[in-house]
Amino acid sequence: MSKKGSKVAIIGAGFVGASAAYAMAIQQLCNELVLIDVNREKAIGEAEDISHALAFLGQMEIRAGDWPDVRDCDVIVITAGANRKPGETRLDLAKKNVAIAKDITANIMAHYNTGVLLVVANPVDILTYKIARWSGLPKGRVLGTGTVLDSLRFRYLLSRHFDVDVKNIHGYIIGEHGDSQIPAWSATHIAGLSIEEYCHTSGIAFTDAERAAILANTKTAGASIIKNKGATYYAIGITIVTLVETLLKDQNTIRTVGSVIDGPHGIHDVVLSLPSVVSRHGVEKVLELNLTETEIEGLKASAAAVKSVLDEVRDL
Repeated sequence: MSKKGSKVAIIGAGFVGASAAYAMAIQQLCNELVLIDVNREKAIGEAEDISHALAFLGQMEIRAGDWPDVRDCDVIVITAGANRKPGETRLDLAKKNVAIAKDITANIMAHYNTGVLLVVANPVDILTYKIARWSGLPKGRVLGTGTVLDSLRFRYLLSRHFDVDVKNIHGYIIGEHGDSQIPAWSATHIAGLSIEEYCHTSGIAFTDAERAAILANTKTAGASIIKNKGATYYAIGITIVTLVETLLKDQNTIRTVGSVIDGPHGIHDVVLSLPSVVSRHGVEKVLELNLTETEIEGLKASAAAVKSVLDEVRDL
């Protein structure tokens, strides 16, 4: 059970923030949930809409709030940010959302007294790095959703390919939450067997072309959903709730969250996603997988891609 008096604030009551709040209410994950948005009426509406179902769910306080309400929060979730518009580059979006995130961080820290900051807004690796620096919080106290959702998509696609329950598949997408992300094939298993061992045991083939297709579909899954319905919010909402549960319940769960990396695989001073032990304090430990040389090269290229954007927004 989550601890008595647990409190969560969600900054941003758009599709993602509202979906996370809705899922959090269904799971009765915390005692108090506060929605904070620049459009206060939107936050009030979302809080009321979810609250009206509490008779079927249980006891929980869900309300709209303001910056002073981040005090005493166990987790502060940052989903607020601009969406990428047609014709905008990734760097354009980064500059826009870095400015928004800087203002949000200042407002949070003016009232902050405890809790973990969970960054969701994109580009999540850039914003996680900047917020970690601006906040001045201890190492690991600021983390991003990183490639947690990418890893879920990866596992889902593998389960469809091999016709195996997704719960029996373990695999990670690591690096950037973006185009340079890579699959850690050497750490991917089905029922404890490596992909190669599983294929050999089952008498099936898994070609390089099939691997490439699964990676491509993992990378483009979000864009495909946006093309079809305009935005993605259900899966990331559930991802947020799962991470908040890990934090509130001090589960020491291993997730591919993003945090400031300083040492693993010779990579320093950049936010990347690697399997990490997550407790109520945030990231306790970043695990250094036994990757192949090719995977390490891919991870370092991913770090360089993130750093190139960081360099462009360094002074913002």
